[in-house]
Amino acid sequence: MRGARGTRRPSESLTGYRGTVGNTFGGGPRSLYLSNGGTEVFIDVLMLAVSDLADDVWDYRFAALLTLQDQSAMGRGAVGFDLEDIDWGTTPQQRSHARDFVLRATGLAMNRHRWSELDYEPPFAQDYLRQFKAMVESFVPTEGAHRTGVFPSPGERALACCAQHRILSALPHWEGCFLCTRPI
Repeated sequence: MRGARGTRRPSESLTGYRGTVGNTFGGGPRSLYLSNGGTEVFIDVLMLAVSDLADDVWDYRFAALLTLQDQSAMGRGAVGFDLEDIDWGTTPQQRSHARDFVLRATGLAMNRHRWSELDYEPPFAQDYLRQFKAMVESFVPTEGAHRTGVFPSPGERALACCAQHRILSALPHWEGCFLCTRPI
């Protein structure tokens, strides 16, 4: 079915006894459906960029949200998030800063930032990132639209960084970053 990680086209789906298996990232009327392998690729390349750009509390909260997309910990086909569930901030300036951070991180990832550190070539990652960027660009965050508990709180932000790979992680909950914990 699938050779290297991320080689399934976004329009292809895995089917099993329960139907389609994958994860959805939503935002307003748009959504990005990815297979489990596609999800792993999308989060990997985005995490590399987020880890290098994060510099305030909200950025580290977004990084924590991305660490929660680790299917080896959360379960395959059991991750994904909706932009409406994110606490973008209470003021227009906070919401603008948060949205700008996500767009800058996505843009950096689209430029293949640190992809050479991956143990695979992510052939469809730029398409996933383009779709996600379009979704974020068209999404207008509003105050109070998020659901409590979905977006990590300031106390749950990703503060741990893998010393070897310089990637934010969910330490001490996991033993290392996604590169450390990946099966060989």
